[in-house]
Amino acid sequence: MASLLYDGAGGGEGEQREAVRVSDPEEAQVFFVPFFSSLSFNTHGHNMTDPETEVDHQLQIEVLELLRKSKYWQRSRGRDHVIPMTHPNAFRFLREQVNASILIIADFGRYPRSMSNISKDVVAPYVHVVESFTEDDALDPFESRKTLLFFRGNTVRKDEGKVRAKLAKLLASYDDVRYERSVATTKGIKESTQGMRSSKFCLHPAGDTPSSCRLFDAIVSHCVPVIVSDQIELPFEDEIDYSEFSIFFSIKEAVQPGYMVDQLRQFPKERWIKMWRRLKSISHHYEFQYPPKKEDAVNMLWRQVKNKIPGVQLAVHRHRRLKVPDWWR
Repeated sequence: MASLLYDGAGGGEGEQREAVRVSDPEEAQVFFVPFFSSLSFNTHGHNMTDPETEVDHQLQIEVLELLRKSKYWQRSRGRDHVIPMTHPNAFRFLREQVNASILIIADFGRYPRSMSNISKDVVAPYVHVVESFTEDDALDPFESRKTLLFFRGNTVRKDEGKVRAKLAKLLASYDDVRYERSVATTKGIKESTQGMRSSKFCLHPAGDTPSSCRLFDAIVSHCVPVIVSDQIELPFEDEIDYSEFSIFFSIKEAVQPGYMVDQLRQFPKERWIKMWRRLKSISHHYEFQYPPKKEDAVNMLWRQVKNKIPGVQLAVHRHRRLKVPDWWR
């Protein structure tokens, strides 16, 4: 929202933005709905059983009442409306009623395909927790990073994230692997920053949902991500090839004793350095900034939204002329 309100005065950044706000709704290609459903969930009884959750429910009702009165919502049935919904439990009471909209999500982990899908929604990166490594200019980065594989985080997770507990047992005996249980504190974040910057590979196992901020911490630390998550969807993947700077293991592969560590120990230095250089060249895409800057996370997200517009127009035009139920559904 701040990127839309920013007027660019004095900064010269306005010309580099992917989205600008217009005063005439007839000129708009999409409509941004400034309801922060993740914030509402976290503020109003996020433990799911607290009576405060009714406040979150009521806010969702009021938002929908407002939208349904709008001729622009009615015109497209909300298909050309953009709604941020990054927490997996955001808008949980009435989500199906806004499901036709372009949702800005961080993860598909909690919803069936009928409710969210990559053809209409936009995957956003988590905001990284560790500080970006802006002075990563070692003459031999491969040799200067002494730890082979690093992980620091919560090892007790749900669903697919149960792999974290299995990995804790499998990786405990390796001298060149650091697999540590921790929670997000100021001290813990500082230790994670140091650990990632001194490691060749950073492990990203699935959490409660397929993704987490740890992947993006690794990217801005220029530590080659090792992704163990069978159903992960990644931000900006129509523009960025993650195989150029990440390594992927299936959960089945990762829990084979010795397999993953053996593969990493045999990884060619030249290939690792190529990945490290690629990480340095793309890490700016994962920075959320104000004012917005060229090709930062905010502008990349707006470009993803823009890429959805042809599909939105197709759906709206077909809906207007159909006389029978859509045979593709």
